[in-house]
Amino acid sequence: MTERVLPLVVRIERAAPPRRTDALEAAAAAVPRLLDHAENRAENSAEDGDEWSGEIAEWQDGRIRKVVRRARGAEWRRALALPGITVTVGTAEVRVHPPVPLDDWPRDLARLQVSGTDLEDDAVPPEPGPGDVVLWVNPRLTMTAGKAMAQAGHGAQFAWWGAGEADRAAWRGRGFAVRVRTAGAGRWDALAGSGLPVVRDAGFTEIEPGSATVVADAPWLRVGVPDL
Repeated sequence: MTERVLPLVVRIERAAPPRRTDALEAAAAAVPRLLDHAENRAENSAEDGDEWSGEIAEWQDGRIRKVVRRARGAEWRRALALPGITVTVGTAEVRVHPPVPLDDWPRDLARLQVSGTDLEDDAVPPEPGPGDVVLWVNPRLTMTAGKAMAQAGHGAQFAWWGAGEADRAAWRGRGFAVRVRTAGAGRWDALAGSGLPVVRDAGFTEIEPGSATVVADAPWLRVGVPDL
């Protein structure tokens, strides 16, 4: 089986970089958008279902690795020309591409930089609503925006896996909107021990292997989970 990785490209123009939270939420929403796209095409037409379905199935059978790269100007336009889906949240644009072999990226993606994703927010994001899909980030870890985007993508994938058909339909109706927030220390400890899905990093970059990075929280994941 070919080991695959999911490429996520964030647009970072020098004069107008996106807000960090917008970028994290766009990356997170991009993952269920891609999975839903592939699943719906497979259900609607056997021929259409061939688009990306094999790559996505092979990737989901493995380690669901995600790599975030940045692009601007002509780089971004070249990324747009490749197969994929673009998600816009606030100030951020993120393009997700079908999974590629770990050691055989398309040239226009392979040439993009991983570094340089140190984004910031210019205001404190609002508290999520009770019906939102929320990805809670570990407050005790320091991650670049690119690293955090990949972790948020993992959390959104866990939420997708845990959703039934009705849950997915309702989420689809909201454009697969996701809220990404850094939890306070006390809230994080409660969330991490609640039974909700926890993302644990493989430790390839930035943080120690096995570090708990994100807790996925959604109405359908809270069945049997105590109030937090």
